[in-house]
Amino acid sequence: MFLNILYLFIGLALLVVGGEFLVRSSVALSFRLKLSRMVIGLTVVSFATSAPELLVSLQAALDGLSDISLGNVVGSNIANIGLVLGITALIGPLAIDKDFYKLNWPVMVVLSFVLYLFLNNDDVLSTTEGAILLLSLCVYLFILIRNARKFSTTVTDEVDDTLQQTSNFKIGIWLLIGGAALFFGSELLVNGAEAIAIVMGVSEGVIAVTLIAVGTSVPELAASVIAALKQEKAISLGNLIGSNIFNIASVLGITAIVQPIAIKDETLMDTNIFWMLGFAIILLPLAFIPKRMELGRIKGLFIFGAYCVFIALVFVK
Repeated sequence: MFLNILYLFIGLALLVVGGEFLVRSSVALSFRLKLSRMVIGLTVVSFATSAPELLVSLQAALDGLSDISLGNVVGSNIANIGLVLGITALIGPLAIDKDFYKLNWPVMVVLSFVLYLFLNNDDVLSTTEGAILLLSLCVYLFILIRNARKFSTTVTDEVDDTLQQTSNFKIGIWLLIGGAALFFGSELLVNGAEAIAIVMGVSEGVIAVTLIAVGTSVPELAASVIAALKQEKAISLGNLIGSNIFNIASVLGITAIVQPIAIKDETLMDTNIFWMLGFAIILLPLAFIPKRMELGRIKGLFIFGAYCVFIALVFVK
């Protein structure tokens, strides 16, 4: 048991390190490709911070542990809002920009419902359905980039300007370190999680929506807390919404294309996915009531409290 827990934590540590190096190298490479800072903030950073989820889900699916693949994404999306957004709002009120309710929130909610419909149909996320999710991401990115260019005066402080000076050699080294850490971290994490689930007598899905989901959400937590401390408030929310969109459309999309995902743990569809939908939907009324376009500390406490209830119910059941 101790060895399995050690594997789990080493795997999580490698995912955090790998994710950090991948974010740095991706942002530096994006500057070289002359992408705008807004595009980098809402696409490159979101994709890079979703890399741990992608590697874990792919590894689990290839190992035949589909509940970890799905539970990882469902749990991460819940954690991004309940845990990460809740803690970020507790640090300081979050200002919300118009893109939240005009594009990012609707896309996240629609994709969440589409995922539910795909899975509820036959308890399998097929290759075709995975391709549809991935295609929807391409459409979203097209609209996002078009809007960013249309309003090119928009300034974002999310990305680190010092990365503009990064050499090609350093970018290559960072990519190698990030890729290797993510690969070995995902393997250790999946193997450790499977063994712990067996010892504890719970399903892989329970471990996936709790321990693994929190672990793979660490990059989002770090990015959002740092942004909040630096007063980059709208970007914190944008990063989280973007990551949830990428988790569904790219992580599950790519994973299903490689290996269709079949549901084994009924709790994922009976309970957990409804929590994911609930956390996604509740953001809109919270954005307008009682104070418009702001997520204050009370709202943050409410969201975080709901997440604690979710975690408690997962283990009680």
